[in-house]
Amino acid sequence: MLVVHKYGGTSVGDLERIENVTNRIIKVKEDGNDIVVVVSAMSGETNKLVGYAKHFTSEPAKKEMDMLLSSGERVTASLLSIALQAKGFDAVAMTGRGAGIITDDTHTYARIESIDPTAMQNAIEQGKIVVVAGFQGTNKEGSITTLGRGGSDLSAVALAGALNADRCEIYSDVDGIYTTDPRIEPNAKKLDTISYDEMLELSSLGAKVLQSRSVELAKKLNVKLYAKSSFSDNKGTLITKESNSMEEVLVSGIVLDKNQARVTLRGVSDRPGIAAEIFTMLAEANINVDMIIQNMGTDGSTNLGFTVPQSEHENAKKLMESFNHDMQGMDFDEHVCKVSVVGVGMKSHSGVAAAAFTVLAQNNINIQMISTSEIKISMIIDENYGELAIRTLHEAYGLDR
Repeated sequence: MLVVHKYGGTSVGDLERIENVTNRIIKVKEDGNDIVVVVSAMSGETNKLVGYAKHFTSEPAKKEMDMLLSSGERVTASLLSIALQAKGFDAVAMTGRGAGIITDDTHTYARIESIDPTAMQNAIEQGKIVVVAGFQGTNKEGSITTLGRGGSDLSAVALAGALNADRCEIYSDVDGIYTTDPRIEPNAKKLDTISYDEMLELSSLGAKVLQSRSVELAKKLNVKLYAKSSFSDNKGTLITKESNSMEEVLVSGIVLDKNQARVTLRGVSDRPGIAAEIFTMLAEANINVDMIIQNMGTDGSTNLGFTVPQSEHENAKKLMESFNHDMQGMDFDEHVCKVSVVGVGMKSHSGVAAAAFTVLAQNNINIQMISTSEIKISMIIDENYGELAIRTLHEAYGLDR
């Protein structure tokens, strides 16, 4: 069996933890498996390198930043390979380029275009453990590129797909996917299995165990993906194709996202193209808009509400103030959060939304905005009630049982 392991920054945070990872890899190899390991930079290393660059300028060139930041993963790959060799196992460290990862030209947020797995396959055939520096590749001109946030997860999934690996295991300090954040709800349960689509929703809605890009790629390449902890031997959670049995489970998880700000435009001129103008302006400023609600008026005007990340709140405010010639007024609120209910079973069961609205009303929690899809209900509420909403919804859907 060929397996791909990926170890995050906390899992390789110091030499002792790298040794712990070394022992895990040896056990897999001694069990008769071939293994490719993808590693992140040691925890804190990337931030330290960013700090070095910003000592000289607040806006360092992206191409040079890719060269700089990619070094963190190369350090970890080299150390892990050395540790394996010291224990008598034949290992080889490879950069993203050495592993055959070719990306587009977008520095600091590149997309993988192709992978030539020949070098890795040759090493595997020779019985070697392959250790790859994650988060990086090269463009067609040979310049180093990095894959952005969650890039090492993406590297692991892409390599698993290119090598036709039997499974891809993502190791962090969390031992799987939970029904909600255990720090908010102590009765949260670890899921044995979750579908790609549910995991995509959870990731995009704020769950931080896996990045949505890696889940999306795993679905596309049909890679069996496991979320596990490098600090325990727990089974973890399998992220896989949706099955009929999954639809029997009404709700799989509930997510709280505190990184939200609400913008409300009142008395907007009700004419064709007005929404396009507003959202084109926001898009050109690279402001990501999440939920959108429009209420039709009767006096030739309409009210338009939407949410943006808190970090983009001030930029959105300045843009909307420059556009206020076509509206009567506007409101901005940073003190909101988004609570989302996710589950593939929702599409074949009625009353899921009604249950959420009822339980929030019973706890005097006012819903400001609502967005739904086949497998998701998202609600904007006052940030003071976010954790209460998570706990009450978790109990209402029986996720604590």
